[in-house]
Amino acid sequence: MTGFLSSVADFHFLRPLWLCFVPVAAWLVWAVGRHTDVRRRWRKTIAPHLLDALMIRERRGLRLRPVHLIALLLVLGGIGMAGPAWKRELPPFLDDKAPLAIAIDLSPTMDAIDVTPSRLERAKLKVKALLARREGARTAIYAYAGSAHRVIPLTDDRALLQTYVDALQTSIMPVPGRDMRQALKVIDNDLRREPVPGTILFITDAVDLNAARAFQDHAGAQSASQPIVLAIGTSQGGPLRNPDGSYAERDGARVFARLDEGALKRFSKDSDVPVATFTPDSDADIDWVQRHVQSHLEQSQAGTTARWRDEGWWLMLPIVALGALWFRKGWTVRWVVGLLLAITLHVPVAPSYAQSLTSATATQDSPDGAGTPRRWRFADLWLTHDQQGRLAFERGDFTTAAERFDDPMWRGVAQYRAGQYAQAAQSFALVDSPEADFNQGNALARMGKYEAAQARYTQALKRAPNWAAARANLTLMGKLIAALPKPPEKSGDDEIPPDVSPDEIQYDAKRPTGPGERSSKVGPSLETQAWMRTIQTTPTALLQREFALQQGQGAGGGQTQ
Repeated sequence: MTGFLSSVADFHFLRPLWLCFVPVAAWLVWAVGRHTDVRRRWRKTIAPHLLDALMIRERRGLRLRPVHLIALLLVLGGIGMAGPAWKRELPPFLDDKAPLAIAIDLSPTMDAIDVTPSRLERAKLKVKALLARREGARTAIYAYAGSAHRVIPLTDDRALLQTYVDALQTSIMPVPGRDMRQALKVIDNDLRREPVPGTILFITDAVDLNAARAFQDHAGAQSASQPIVLAIGTSQGGPLRNPDGSYAERDGARVFARLDEGALKRFSKDSDVPVATFTPDSDADIDWVQRHVQSHLEQSQAGTTARWRDEGWWLMLPIVALGALWFRKGWTVRWVVGLLLAITLHVPVAPSYAQSLTSATATQDSPDGAGTPRRWRFADLWLTHDQQGRLAFERGDFTTAAERFDDPMWRGVAQYRAGQYAQAAQSFALVDSPEADFNQGNALARMGKYEAAQARYTQALKRAPNWAAARANLTLMGKLIAALPKPPEKSGDDEIPPDVSPDEIQYDAKRPTGPGERSSKVGPSLETQAWMRTIQTTPTALLQREFALQQGQGAGGGQTQ
C-alpha cells in the first residue's frame, strides 16, 4: 500500500503539452454533434410545434459513432505522448558496466538427461542466451565441483566466452563433490577488485546446505557482490549419461538424479539468496537473472542520477485495437467479437515466467529432444498431449504419436514402432521400472548393441525374476554376442615404435665424442615421444590439465592464468 501511495504521489507527465489533444477531442465531439443536429438547423425555418411532428425519433440511449472513436483515439494518443511516469530508472548504458560471474556446477549429476540433451548442455545454452543479452558487458566463467577454478576472467569477448563454455565437461574436475562455499570465496575475491558491484550466478542442479551459512555471512559482511542461484533439472529426475553415451549404473541399476526442490527452498530461506528454476520453453529465467543484475546495480548506485520511466507506450495497445475499427466508412463493431475469438484460438499460450521456488516447480521439457517449445495446436484446447498421442497411436501414425506424447513410456513405444530406436532407448531410460528396462533392451538390440541390451534384460530379470520374455531375450543376446567376430589380439610388444626409419640416423657434429662414445640420435627419445603424444590442444583438455595442476600445487580454488 505504501508503494502504491508513493507511485500516486510521484505521478506526472514528462511532456504535458501533448495533453492539448484532450480538449481538442472534447471539442470535436461537440462540433460534430452540433453539425449533425437537425433540430438546430431547422428551428429558425419551421415552427417548433410543426418541427416536433416532422422529426423522426432517434433511438434512446447512447449510440457509439465514429466521432466518439476518433475522440477516444485522440485522448489516448495525447496521454501516451505526454509521457505518464511514476517510477525512476537508471540510464540503460549503466547495465553494460555491471560485471557478472557465472559459476557452472560440473558435478557428475549435471550429466543427467531429464532435460535434453543433458543438464550441463542445457546450462550451456542458457549461458549463451545470457551472453547474447549482455552484448558489450563483462562476464567471467567459473567451474566448480569439489574445487573451484576460474575458467576465464571478466571479458566482453563473447566468442571467447562461448568457446570455453562449450569446453566444459564434468570429467575435467580434479576433485569430486560440490563445494559452493569455496566457489563463492574464489569469485568474491575476484569481484572485489572491480569498481562496480557484480552478481554471481550459480547454475547447478543441487545446493550444498552446509554452505548456506557461508552465503549468509557473505550477505552480512556487506559484500559488494550478490549471489543468485538458477537450478537446472526436474523433480522427476533422469538417468546419468556417461561420456561414451551409456548410462551410469550402480549394482546393475541405472543411477537417477532428481532435483530436490525442498532443499533449494531451505537453502534460499537460510541463506537469503534468490533461487529460481530454469524455464525449458522460454528465456524467462534469463530475464530473471538480468533483473537481479540490474536491481543490484541500481541499489549500489542509488546516488547516481536516475531518470523517470516513460510508461506511455502501454497506451499503444488500445490505440492499435481501436484503430482497426475505423478503416472504412460505415464501420461497425459487430465483427470485433468474432475477430477476437479467432485471434484467441490461434494465438499460442503465453510464455512462462522464471519460476520462483516459493510458488512453482520446474516444468517438463519438450519431447522433441531439442529443448524448443511445442507448437500450439487447436486440439490443445480439448485434449491433453498424451490423449492426442494415443489417438495417433491407435490409427497407426506412430511418428506423430511420438511427437505428441509427454509420457516417456508411451513416447518410447511410439518411437520404437516408428523405427526410431535411438530415441526410443533414450525415452525408456527416463523411466525407472522393469518394463522400461525390457523395452530399452529391445531398442538397443534393434540398434545392434547386444551387450548393452543384455545388461538391460539382466536388470529387468532382477526386478521380475519370472519374466519369461526377458529371459528368452537375454538368452538370445548371449547367442548373438557369441556369434560376433572377435577382434584381433594385440601384440604384446609395449614399446613405442620410433617415428623415423633406421636409415634416418642423425649425427650431432657439434657434440664432441669421447673414447668409446657414439654421438648418434635416432629421432626423439621414447620418453619425448610419449610426452608429445599426450599433448592435447582442445580447450577441454587444456582446462583439465590446468585444473589438475592448480589442485596439485595446493591452489584449492585455484584460477587459470
